Amino acid sequence: MAVVWVVLASLALGSGLAAEGIGTRAAPVYTSASIVDAAANQSGPLAPNTIATVYGVNLAYNTQSLTSNDVSGVILPVVLPGTGVHVLVGSIPANLYYVSPGQINFLIPANLLPGTSGVQLVIDGLAGPLIPIQIVPASPELFQLDPQNAVATRPDGSTITPAAPAKPGDIVILYATGLGETLPPAVYSELPTSAAPLKQMADFHILLDGVAVAAPSILYAGIAPGFAGLYQINLRLPDSTGAHPEIRIGVGAALSVTGLQLPVQP
Repeated sequence: MAVVWVVLASLALGSGLAAEGIGTRAAPVYTSASIVDAAANQSGPLAPNTIATVYGVNLAYNTQSLTSNDVSGVILPVVLPGTGVHVLVGSIPANLYYVSPGQINFLIPANLLPGTSGVQLVIDGLAGPLIPIQIVPASPELFQLDPQNAVATRPDGSTITPAAPAKPGDIVILYATGLGETLPPAVYSELPTSAAPLKQMADFHILLDGVAVAAPSILYAGIAPGFAGLYQINLRLPDSTGAHPEIRIGVGAALSVTGLQLPVQP
């Protein structure tokens, strides 16, 4: 699962949307457009148990990433040591992965229900604006190796890249967020310790170059054990898979972004 740590570490890289730095103590500044999912950096509706990002200015006084020392048993922190930063979603403190003056990565609480909610950042008593967001059952997005390619590995953990592509018939493992409820359900603030498939597995689908993959080829879609908000998808590539197909995932009518490829060479 080394690639999972690469996925989570990459969250700190951001997409360059925010201005870095903080001067005198001032309230955090961010907008609805700067609250996005952490996989594809898309603003819009978000699902419970989704890893999300807020970009802005005055978001923190220092930079801090989640470490294993910050996790108490299986309980994730709602504030990283020495930062004084809280992110509230629907008035519920969100778990934090990364804090910096221009970017914060957080987890949409798993116990939120669909509907209108609000995101607000508070640092040492200084509150930013309360931004309304829509909470939806699913907001699927794939994590990206680069702007063109999805993160994918082989069962042995090696990364699939354009220089080391998969082949038709191979089993590949994809990583995503926003896939919605699982069985058993995710628990607020807890790291999942075992696999949990999607509750609405019948509504989950994968498109390769716009063609739906047959259900038997989707070997697993659900929580990545040990990583809150991170989902994994085990896929056996159809024998008919062409070179570097566009890949999209969906739950019901909700689909991931267009234009992302899976490195495959027949």
